[in-house]
Amino acid sequence: MSGVQTLTVAEGDVDQRLDRWLRRQFPHVPQGRIEKMCRKGELRVDGGRVKASTRLEAGQQVRIPPLPEPGQRPAEEKPAITEADARMIRAAVIYRDAHVIALNKPPGLPVQGGSKQTRHVDGLAEALRFDADEKPRLVHRLDKDTSGVLLLARSRSVAASLTAAFRHRDTRKIYWAAIAGVPSPRMGTIRFGLVKAPGHGKGGEGEKMLCVHPGQIDATPGAKHATTDYAVIEAAGTRAAWVALVPVTGRTHQLRAHMAEIGHPIVGDGKYGGSGQENLGDGWGAQLGGEVSRKLHLHARSLSLTHPVTGARLHLSAPLPAHMERTWEMFQWQPSEAPDDPFEALE
Repeated sequence: MSGVQTLTVAEGDVDQRLDRWLRRQFPHVPQGRIEKMCRKGELRVDGGRVKASTRLEAGQQVRIPPLPEPGQRPAEEKPAITEADARMIRAAVIYRDAHVIALNKPPGLPVQGGSKQTRHVDGLAEALRFDADEKPRLVHRLDKDTSGVLLLARSRSVAASLTAAFRHRDTRKIYWAAIAGVPSPRMGTIRFGLVKAPGHGKGGEGEKMLCVHPGQIDATPGAKHATTDYAVIEAAGTRAAWVALVPVTGRTHQLRAHMAEIGHPIVGDGKYGGSGQENLGDGWGAQLGGEVSRKLHLHARSLSLTHPVTGARLHLSAPLPAHMERTWEMFQWQPSEAPDDPFEALE
């Protein structure tokens, strides 16, 4: 067992998450141990308590409690990437250059590991190394059941630039969703705040976001401002609608919670929209029944950003996953006829 250590964050490690930075220094220390040290206040930055997700700044002092030596307990073995998984994740690549890689993330594949999640994008990123010296790094996230454009950086410096771009909202993200009912007006902005409600399971399972009226956000402990723009692209009578969604802010489950709150949950979203099959156009119930899949119908359709190295504007677009394609065909919605940015087209 080592003693207490204090390490200084170097310039090249700016804006990294604390847990990822620590894992690079001490690869034998498992993620669960890092999170436990944070919860107990044993791991500190500049003397203060921190979370595993805390972003580091150059010159900060990280206090590290005694850690087991590599030989004291077996290091967590990284599961080998199967050939099938390697082919799958490589087939998901929709753009690649020397600096960035973009995937069309399949629905159901988590971006990062967690409770009982051993197969995820971060773990499969080694198969996306191609000719680079290191595997690509995640710079943003999508929910497990959300498909679409996911960007990775192929170097630490590019990762820092892209992370800053997402944080400062220098990107344009447009999602497509099928929703129950048709909102009125057909184009608008949702400004409900969001506050986290704890789950009831042993590991926090069931955790979800609750909407807070804009006038009550500042008075609600833990609530954060959240803004979503929506626009109806096409409707199937009053039964369902194809909408474009822009998360002006980037809160957890923001799009799902916001659409459910205005009475038009995303199809297949049992967590926020319930499991009801009946929907007579009033927006109640996230299941449409019949031939429509019960999978979540939320897709990160496009991402526009300034390339971190060339400075050119990069426009990335991902085709719909199979279950959403079937729904679009059923309603005779044509993706090829949709404007690249419906908000510009409908203004």
